[in-house]
Amino acid sequence: MIVCVAVVGHQNNPLYIQSFTEEDDALKLHHIVHCSLDVVDERVNNPKKSGPTLNETFLGLLYPTENYKVYGYLTNTKVKFILVTTDLDVRDADVRNFFRSFHAAYVDAVSNPFHVPGKKITSKTFANRVSTIVKSFGLSSAG
Repeated sequence: MIVCVAVVGHQNNPLYIQSFTEEDDALKLHHIVHCSLDVVDERVNNPKKSGPTLNETFLGLLYPTENYKVYGYLTNTKVKFILVTTDLDVRDADVRNFFRSFHAAYVDAVSNPFHVPGKKITSKTFANRVSTIVKSFGLSSAG
């Protein structure tokens, strides 16, 4: 189950963070997203050590915690997408498909002529589309 998704700008400024949990652990999830940025920077700045090549946008599993797994995706404009899930056996193909859909929704949101680049994404259409993508991810991984 996806518990949090985030869009982080190229200067590590949060553009969109949405948690999908019933509990009051939004602050904890924000902290997990913030900590994952260090791992993203390490993988991008040291591509020889481990992980994807320079052409690969999917960063894979950034790090597991006790209760969560954190995945990352980097766009060509250095905008980072972070996915936090409670599923322990998520397939990379499912996560890649999620990030492709999420990236398409992001592109549509920032292509809006009323959106100011580098500012938080406040579009209700984007939020609804993200919720739909998250719900479909839960259904596809359960089947």
